[in-house]
Amino acid sequence: MIIELDFPPPKLFPNRSKGKHWGVTHADKVKYRENSFWLTKQQAGGWKHAGGDLHLTVTFYMTDKRRRDADNCLAAAKAGLDGMADALGVNDRHFQPITIYRIAGPSQKRLVAEFE
Repeated sequence: MIIELDFPPPKLFPNRSKGKHWGVTHADKVKYRENSFWLTKQQAGGWKHAGGDLHLTVTFYMTDKRRRDADNCLAAAKAGLDGMADALGVNDRHFQPITIYRIAGPSQKRLVAEFE
């Protein structure tokens, strides 16, 4: 199954929020999680978790050539992945292993999550 989410907001990248009070990014996290929940509900249809671990491949499509760290991309996407897990009725501890790809190019900014 493939789920396409919005790219995480810039404020959610750890290097951007470093040293700031958690309240500065809280509204963005809540909005991103809720948006990801509804996008997942829309795309997942009647998918049901059969149990066990789910290999999750997360691909970040970026429109610029900035070299973002894989761990920062994953941290920025945490609220979105939590919203996706909520929509699927899956505890996100079942997302393992997690493979991360970053692709820069002219495509639209987005995050694509693929389950195996």
